[in-house]
Parts: sequence; structure tokens; C-alpha cells
Amino acid sequence: MPIGLDTTGVHHIALRSADLRRSRDFYVDLLGFPVLMEAPTIFLFTAGSSVFAVVAPTGETQSGDRFSPHRVGLDHVALTCDDESNLERVAGALDEAGVWNTGVKTDEVLGKRYVAFKDPDGIKWEYYMR
Repeated sequence: MPIGLDTTGVHHIALRSADLRRSRDFYVDLLGFPVLMEAPTIFLFTAGSSVFAVVAPTGETQSGDRFSPHRVGLDHVALTCDDESNLERVAGALDEAGVWNTGVKTDEVLGKRYVAFKDPDGIKWEYYMR
């Protein structure tokens, strides 16, 4: 018999960072996400109604470690876009800031347009049409 977990959705998503200051600069100063809370080893920001925690490295974090979508765990994070003109704007702004991105592409499986980009640790994000 299934447990039947009763939930209204995700509370937060936590990302481990190799450099907390660099990650804050990317998510807050470059992408413009509002900060909910900051402490020496963590900061929280919102993307729409979703909460993300970015956590500092620990003593167990390997030096020079980079995110890989090929290991078991997180593959990527996709945020909803409701206005297709924002895709071109965001792709251009990412280019201007020197952030790797795909430009506007179409997902061949779902037929939706998106822009993919990576944070400083290599975590892949998509800005994806609803």
C-alpha cells in the first residue's frame, strides 16, 4: 500500500556551492533573484514562488569539485517563462554577462522553447516556456 504522502509542493531546493560568495554574485547580483535570508554558510533566494538554498562547501566537499548532470542526483532546474520575448532577452543578457548559454532552443520532445545556462559551479538551469 502506498504511503500517500500529502504535500502541496516543494518547500525548497538546496544547491551545494564550491564558493558561496561567487554563487551569491551570480544568483542575486547577476540574475536578480531576491534574497530571503543570509547567514555565513547559506543564503536563500526566491525564483517565483520557489525557494532555493545555496549552501557553502563543507570539509567533505572535494576541492575543485564541479557539478555533473551525469551522476545520480540533480540533472537540472527549470524555471517557468510565460512570455516568449523574455527568452531572447535573457539569452542576450547572459551572453553580455559572459555566462554560457544555449541561446533560444526548442525542446524536440515537448515542443517548448527554452534557454539553458549554467551557474558558476556548472549546475544547469533552464528558462522554459510554460
